Amino acid sequence: MILYVETNFPLSIAKGQDPEAERLLLNLPSSVNIAIPSICCLEAVSVLQEEQKYRKRFEQDLKIQINEAQRNLSSSYARSVAFHLEQALPQYMELAKEVKARLLQALDNLATKAELFPLTADMLRESLLPGLIQDGTDNLILHCILGHARSHPTQVKVFLSGNTRDFGTLVVQQALRDVGVEDYFSRTQDFLGWLRSQ
Repeated sequence: MILYVETNFPLSIAKGQDPEAERLLLNLPSSVNIAIPSICCLEAVSVLQEEQKYRKRFEQDLKIQINEAQRNLSSSYARSVAFHLEQALPQYMELAKEVKARLLQALDNLATKAELFPLTADMLRESLLPGLIQDGTDNLILHCILGHARSHPTQVKVFLSGNTRDFGTLVVQQALRDVGVEDYFSRTQDFLGWLRSQ
């Protein structure tokens, strides 16, 4: 069986949003082959870089607020606010380091345990036509999955993505069914429940 995943799979592992995803990746049943468009790895690293920029700005803003609270000699709340923000800042930075380390580990595990399949010229051309998904990157990812699924007509295929806004729509679900992707799951737990029932 092919289990298609996309960018949100490693990101959900990195951010601790789907603990079952990490367990699945580390203890992959022999009957399941994870397949992910290789461009999703690039997108995941890009998302991480954007979030690091956001975290850096937030860190700077926190430091400004700490400084402002420390300078406030009149407010009964200022000392408490400064204290709590000072306590939160290093923990926030450690969380950022943890997310980065978890994403890199998830990508390394995908490199070992999943099929990373390439973007082809046909996939790219199809994604340039009026899109099934408004977001250009997600539309490209979808066409990668559709193209790969077409090339494996006899295998059981399912799709797992927490991005229900883009991949959970009826039009996308129909496009997936048209290439033999039988089911769509928004949570790893749901996929595992379905897998146990097979």
